[in-house]
Amino acid sequence: MDFTGAYSWVNIRFLLDGLLVTLEIAAISIILSFIIGAILGLVRYMKVPVLSFLAGAIVDIIRNLPLLLIIFFTYFALPQIGIRLSIFWSAVAAMTIFESAMLSEIIRGGLNSIPVGQMEAGRSTGLTYAQTIWYIIIPQALRAMVPPIVSQFVALVKDTSLATIITLPELTHNARIVYGQDTNFVIPMFIAMGFLYWVVCYTLSKLSKRLETSNA
Repeated sequence: MDFTGAYSWVNIRFLLDGLLVTLEIAAISIILSFIIGAILGLVRYMKVPVLSFLAGAIVDIIRNLPLLLIIFFTYFALPQIGIRLSIFWSAVAAMTIFESAMLSEIIRGGLNSIPVGQMEAGRSTGLTYAQTIWYIIIPQALRAMVPPIVSQFVALVKDTSLATIITLPELTHNARIVYGQDTNFVIPMFIAMGFLYWVVCYTLSKLSKRLETSNA
């Protein structure tokens, strides 16, 4: 093992460049998947005719597929039907598709956890069905949804490492390049990767606890 050589500024900067790509992929995917997941979750909760069935079928299919298969699909299969995405956006698309399905179930479960009486109480005050969901159901459901949603975001950050299979220059990919040049760097690079992933995921978990406390 050669910690001194492995942790040269050139290598550290290369790892940080990879970490930046990881964070960019995660941030964009988190925003997009939360929006799409919220829409799918609400559609299923509100039992919209036809749309609810279609949303449920799509979610069930995606949730039972491995993320790696979806990454392969967005990068290798989509070009076959005329949709060409860069490596970066292929990874974003795959992460968004997969996480949207996961988040929709979390959101639907959170909404279903609110007693039916809350809906009836809201409607009795003169609120419409949509207003009752927005002003009464969702605020209460958020308390139950925040921890699993953040946990899913933490999993998303770690799952970005799968995109190394399509040579996305994220953290894991860059670390592999470094220790591929010198086998003495293998353990130092794994330690560095572990530390950087831990910092990001630990920060998200602490944020989750803070949000959970503020919503209590």
